[in-house]
Amino acid sequence: MPRVNRILLSAVLLVLALVIQVSVLGRLQLPGATPDLLMLVVVGLALVYGPTGGCLVGFCAGLLADLAPPSDHAVGRYALVLCLVGYGAGLLKPEGGRQRSALSALGVVAVAAVVSTLLYATVGALVGDTAARHVGLTGLVFSALLYDVLLAPFTVPLVMLLARRFDGDRVVNETERGADGGSGLGALARYRTTRQPSATPYKKKRALGLAKRP
Repeated sequence: MPRVNRILLSAVLLVLALVIQVSVLGRLQLPGATPDLLMLVVVGLALVYGPTGGCLVGFCAGLLADLAPPSDHAVGRYALVLCLVGYGAGLLKPEGGRQRSALSALGVVAVAAVVSTLLYATVGALVGDTAARHVGLTGLVFSALLYDVLLAPFTVPLVMLLARRFDGDRVVNETERGADGGSGLGALARYRTTRQPSATPYKKKRALGLAKRP
């Protein structure tokens, strides 16, 4: 069931991000790169699901972007980029899927923005796409970094929260409950275990004392 929840949540978030990116962000005509909402969703899910989940989510997200109009690049190019980005972000998954500070999540987003832009340009150069040279790779990297970091506080925490609600919090709660069958009485059971041995010598002493009395 948790796996089904992951698939459904990822599908809904990726389709929604793609629609917003194509219909809204792609038409803003901002200088340099376009804010990559799809990449931010991949990073947020990868920080909760880990490297394997992040890799799969990234591949599906990139493939959607490759097939969605008005795509002007080879199919599979962005799928490869987001697959690697999702895997790398998943390696930085915090324990329990919870970031200790907002700056750490922003740091992951900043690295992902730079790496995804460079990877996209590199793969494009390998397949004969020289658009990055005409626009200017430095300007693309800087604008992508700026836009994605500004957009990240409004998207990545929300994506991680939804992912934890559907899947991550269950893992955290099971870890905290311990191996008591999920009853929530692990602390009480440990208390009783540590207190029981001290009762036996006490009873023996009282029994011996009563035996010596006339």
